[in-house]
Amino acid sequence: MDETPTELMLKGYGLTTAELFYRMPDYRNVLNTFVWQEYDLAPDHPRLFRFIEFWQDEIEGPLHSVRFTHRKMISAGEWRQVVGEFHYH
Repeated sequence: MDETPTELMLKGYGLTTAELFYRMPDYRNVLNTFVWQEYDLAPDHPRLFRFIEFWQDEIEGPLHSVRFTHRKMISAGEWRQVVGEFHYH
């Protein structure tokens, strides 16, 4: 069973967004982009590199470059259970 994004974030995962620039198979002078987003572990980024390997093995458009960013949304120390909530006004 897949883990929820919250469970992954509590285990140290962060949201990794990658923009892949690749050449069109029939028009090698034309660059196109593909955006990939997944929860991944920094600094090794195993899921991102596994996707890049998949791209190189299975997709006809050769990669030109990859630009990515990683954002750790929460950490275990920042998570706390809230029992109630009060609204004023």
